[in-house]
Amino acid sequence: MERLPQGVRRLAVQLRSSLPVDAIWSVLTDYEGLSDFIPNLTNSTLLSRQGNLVTLSQVGSQQFLGLKFSASVHLELTEHRPEGLLQFRMLKGDFRRFEGCWRLQSVPDATLILYDLTVQGCVGMPIALIEQRLKQDLSENLLAVEKEAMRRT
Repeated sequence: MERLPQGVRRLAVQLRSSLPVDAIWSVLTDYEGLSDFIPNLTNSTLLSRQGNLVTLSQVGSQQFLGLKFSASVHLELTEHRPEGLLQFRMLKGDFRRFEGCWRLQSVPDATLILYDLTVQGCVGMPIALIEQRLKQDLSENLLAVEKEAMRRT
């Protein structure tokens, strides 16, 4: 995790998987099904697709310090399948900034899966208090994607 000015946080997590890139890519781009296996993602709706440009609406929800926290975002994703890159950025939502990427890289006998997120909370959202939660969520999301890909293969 990297702490940037103005409450911006950049988090990245990487996993080495025995699954092929295609299996992971198929799960990551199952936009309507993401909420079925990503923890704390309560809804994921495909709004539009034009070639490799995708627009999604997503809602996440979780308990934090005894309170239920919910956030929604409209995301624009750009699929770069040959490079194994899925970039996303928030068009509108409950954050000031929410952007990043999934990157898949084939290496001998494995696939490296990288999830990189830059986030800035909205006014009144104490980012320092949710840093640990964000770190845990990124790891859980990565493992959930791998688990779903294993289930499908």
